[in-house]
Amino acid sequence: MYKKQKNGNKIGMIKSNLNISEAKIAINNLKNKKVSVTVNLGRNKKMTFNGVLEGVYPALFTVLPEEKNFLGKTSYSYSEYLCGNVKLKEVR
Repeated sequence: MYKKQKNGNKIGMIKSNLNISEAKIAINNLKNKKVSVTVNLGRNKKMTFNGVLEGVYPALFTVLPEEKNFLGKTSYSYSEYLCGNVKLKEVR
């Protein structure tokens, strides 16, 4: 992912603050808690929903949405989280 100036020029890569093991620990700390999930769908489209982070697995994690419009669990990889395509925030 590139950081852009106001004129649209690319100025360099955005470096993630976490590595994969730290991301897994951070997500594991949110297990069975209510979270707000923001997913970047591309082309300036984002989707935000609330749910419960249910499963934490070696390659991915799952979120059970609270909204009835969703038909089941959604799953995301740790790389999506590290790249910023999926953002999690604990809801209290």
